[in-house]
Amino acid sequence: MQNLSRRSMLKITAGAALAFPAILKTTRVHAADFTMKYASNAPVTHPLIVRITEATDAIRKETGGKVDIQVFPNNQLGGDTDMLSQLRAGAIDFFSLSPLILSTLVSKAAISGIGFAFSDYDHVWAAMDGELGNYVRAEISKSGLYAMPKIFDNGFRQISTSNHPVKTPDDLKGLKIRVPASPMWTSMFRDFGAAPLTINFAEVYSSLQTKVADAQENPLAILDTGKLYEVQKYIAKTNHMWDGFWQLANVKSWQKLPPDVRALIEKHINDAAVKQRADVAALNASLETSLTAKGMTFNSVDTAAFQSRLHASGFYKEWHGKFGDEPWALLQKGAGRTL
Repeated sequence: MQNLSRRSMLKITAGAALAFPAILKTTRVHAADFTMKYASNAPVTHPLIVRITEATDAIRKETGGKVDIQVFPNNQLGGDTDMLSQLRAGAIDFFSLSPLILSTLVSKAAISGIGFAFSDYDHVWAAMDGELGNYVRAEISKSGLYAMPKIFDNGFRQISTSNHPVKTPDDLKGLKIRVPASPMWTSMFRDFGAAPLTINFAEVYSSLQTKVADAQENPLAILDTGKLYEVQKYIAKTNHMWDGFWQLANVKSWQKLPPDVRALIEKHINDAAVKQRADVAALNASLETSLTAKGMTFNSVDTAAFQSRLHASGFYKEWHGKFGDEPWALLQKGAGRTL
């Protein structure tokens, strides 16, 4: 961020003043120009980056160039754990991150990723735009981060493999499957008897290509935009977890912004979230066909059998104990089922 003199601020165009007079009134007092960094692991073609870029362009335009949020997609600024550290240190101002990876810092953020909790998107958005999402955002705020009100969609996660299809829980035994840096992911796949490997997304393609891992799990949009179909053959439609992208801000960077600027940024990012959710839904509806055309083979599974295995292993009991009664009750209320 760079400070401008009062004289420089008075040079802001009359057009910009008409477009957003409230911001100009505030920033004349603060006499500041804001250049900020937004980072993500998502590829440039992913709906997340497309919509965030639209939002930052709109913010730049409506403030007459006063707020310039530069977008760095595709792990340009490092892996997830590294970028989270940069966000906390203030080297990055905004960062999109899965709740489950965020759980390495904010343990209760992972509550939305409990295996097989959500049956459909109606339940997901009711929970994440409601009480469960509010609870998680309050937990995030305790760690020096600010989470925007609306979470973006990453999607329901599916398992892909290069060596054999996954049709039953037994097919996961001994499988070298890449998972993000999250205790819950590791816990769940270990309970299935798999061999989970924690690997940052920036290294997923190469780890699959070199057979360090034989499998991975991600929403179809990530599998497509990350070109993982080039190094995977089979997809099991497990819908084993719903995953999203919290839009996080370094709280010190956020609080330095005038209130009207914060309101404008939040408005555009929340609007982008609603559009991005629709984008992912439309994309997922077409991806089975397009990925099949690229050589992948899909199969359905009996999700009840996978849930039963997790109940038998004590997975749900263990994580209920770790999260506590309050967030667990909010999860069950939003999901509309007892876990």
